[in-house]
Amino acid sequence: MNKPTTSPIRVGVIGVGSLGQWHAKVYAALPDVTLVGVYDTDPERARQIASTYGTRAFESMDALASEIQAASVVVPTDRHCETYTRLAGHGLHMLVEKPIASTMAEAEAMIRVAHDQNLILQVGHVERFNPVMDFLEGHLKNPRFIEAIRLAPFPPPRPTGLPRGTEVSVVLDLMIHDLEIILHLVKSPVRDLHAIGVPVLSPSEDIANVRLVFENGCVANVTASRISQERMRKIRVFQSDTYVSLDYMNQAGQLCRKTETGIDVIPVPIEKGEALAAELNAFIDCVRTRGTPRVSGIEASAALRLAADICRQIQSKPS
Repeated sequence: MNKPTTSPIRVGVIGVGSLGQWHAKVYAALPDVTLVGVYDTDPERARQIASTYGTRAFESMDALASEIQAASVVVPTDRHCETYTRLAGHGLHMLVEKPIASTMAEAEAMIRVAHDQNLILQVGHVERFNPVMDFLEGHLKNPRFIEAIRLAPFPPPRPTGLPRGTEVSVVLDLMIHDLEIILHLVKSPVRDLHAIGVPVLSPSEDIANVRLVFENGCVANVTASRISQERMRKIRVFQSDTYVSLDYMNQAGQLCRKTETGIDVIPVPIEKGEALAAELNAFIDCVRTRGTPRVSGIEASAALRLAADICRQIQSKPS
């Protein structure tokens, strides 16, 4: 294991589209971090983002990788494994956006590479860094029923390729955030699932719903849509004496607790913050100290496995 470093961490961003640009923005502002450069398959886009954040646009991934210690990989999901494996050859620690990969075989290959080369592999399940998670983790000991809803408009067209995220099902694009959180909260294997979903504007599902039954008795109902007119990211969690309703997007919520005199409704005291900045700070800290990421390849692959099971059930049903 390499010793922790105290010098500035030299980072890069691979892919500076609609999400990768924000990785570049955050890194450019972090203390003790040097944003060495960015790379994108669209050279003009790379130059634009590099100019905005005072860094350099590289002509190839390998050229950028040769000058950095760590990188955010923010490319389409179906290119995660290929890109990760290539960059790991340069010894880079990486934060790969969620989902970790398109298939379990790819995810397992990435985890093996990270293990064999002693590299940090963090996966971008950014909701784990949302301030509402601290409240959830502090107040829930035995969840019995969970409802999660995640809605978004259809992504805008791109000059090349499919609209962002639509190279995979909405289950892998959006729902996987909630699946990872629910697995983290419930801490029990899934016993049964019932899923439905339909493609509307994409080759794969644009709206989906799943009911999960866990071995410990907890039940979760999860809905995701990328064809909604509104945006929503909410979770409600019930246990024997407490009900928590949280809004990830607005970082607000309430706790309802049974008392001897009735039900107390308490506003959730959340210190609002930028989840992406917290996530990238945590990644840099892992690189610096060789720590274990909050969402490593192991947790991310568990969420991917569940998402893949959901997709298989949806696709096995007659349309």
